Amino acid sequence: MTTQRPISSDDEHRVLQFRPRTSPSPTAHRGNASVQQLRVAPERLDLSRYEEPRTEPDDFRRRMLANIAALAFTIALTAIGIWLAVSIADLRRTQDCVLMGRRDCVKITTPHI
Repeated sequence: MTTQRPISSDDEHRVLQFRPRTSPSPTAHRGNASVQQLRVAPERLDLSRYEEPRTEPDDFRRRMLANIAALAFTIALTAIGIWLAVSIADLRRTQDCVLMGRRDCVKITTPHI
């Protein structure tokens, strides 16, 4: 079986010249004409226009308590997720054992004397 190659022309394969954005020449060449590029002054990275004056002082203690509560909630959620994954795996192991026809699938714990 022969492989078919797509028909390509020389117009599809064009190498473009890389010009970095910080080029020293402000003119761009397009075809036979050169176009003068506009030089825009870079805007200062100032975020003060987005700031709003605070009506009340920052309550550091309240923020820290909220962060501690969020951390405790995240730890509890992670612990519950791990416990759930382990118990589901144990139930799956027991179910696989029962479905294979075995009779001694349940773990029997004996008290230590």
